[in-house]
Amino acid sequence: MDIAIIGASGYTGGDLVRLLLSHSKAKVTAVTSRKEEGKPLTSLHPGLKGLCSLSFTNPDVNDIDADFVFLAVPHTAAMNYAGILKERGIKCVDLSADYRLLKDVYEKTYGVSHTAYFKAPYGLCELHRDEIKGADFIANPGCFPTGATLAAAPVAKFAHTIIYDSKTGVSGAGTSPSSTNQYTNVADTFSAYKWTNHRHLVEMKQEAAGLGSKANCYFTPHLLPVNRGILTTAHILLDEPMSQEEVEKLYNDMYRDEFFVRIQNPTLAGVRGSNFCDVNVQCDGKRVVAVSAIDNLVKGASGQAIQNMNIMCGFDEKDGLLTAPLCP
Repeated sequence: MDIAIIGASGYTGGDLVRLLLSHSKAKVTAVTSRKEEGKPLTSLHPGLKGLCSLSFTNPDVNDIDADFVFLAVPHTAAMNYAGILKERGIKCVDLSADYRLLKDVYEKTYGVSHTAYFKAPYGLCELHRDEIKGADFIANPGCFPTGATLAAAPVAKFAHTIIYDSKTGVSGAGTSPSSTNQYTNVADTFSAYKWTNHRHLVEMKQEAAGLGSKANCYFTPHLLPVNRGILTTAHILLDEPMSQEEVEKLYNDMYRDEFFVRIQNPTLAGVRGSNFCDVNVQCDGKRVVAVSAIDNLVKGASGQAIQNMNIMCGFDEKDGLLTAPLCP
């Protein structure tokens, strides 16, 4: 199956190529970038030297020749491609936020008018697998909502309040130079940002409600001086007390058959470079503390996008995603 990656110059594009190198049924045949047209892919992703000889192209979306497309362009840009790809019958996973939310919620959250809206399944694989199967377009979840939702999902419907506290690596800020990812501003320090109004909170609320939860949800992210990873602590305040054994059973029951969710002590090093989400949980009566760890560029983006592709196309869900974590 021929794969095109639209917007392959960023970190997620590079990781899509890296992971798909080991896929048994998919081959990347086109990588696009408006700004980098004509340059070798390895000029921006030198780790792929000797592994991929493609160069960036900049075709019109109507001229994309592929069986499957990953949209790795920024939020508000994906809508310029999505409708055309859908009309052409090319299956697609969109890594932007453009189709994760209802139209009015999206427009309020991102402050733009959605000019090509259609409803798409939300691709959090462990929760929406049945909707993903056979779909032709999937909205890949945000990195923070992935780790947060998987941390809270087994007990969300028993909660009146969920407080998500996340620590993230700098790669989440993307490749464009800014004060956020400048070394002198990030190294040897630790800071919170967007304390109360991060736009990923809307996705977290949407997923909690979909799990039958009426909980009030809150979220504060923090920036860590590391390259990859998100560690999320979910403080889940219950309506009625539970025992540790009851809570553990809920987590084990939900994730028993989920290959990419592991119940064990979560650390960034334990998932780095992989598609795993490690989760563990403790309960002290009316409060559950669930902690998850993911690689924000893999399970939080490119890996989950490939997992979605595998489900959509009827492939082995693990194909291309058996890279072990880079630990240490």
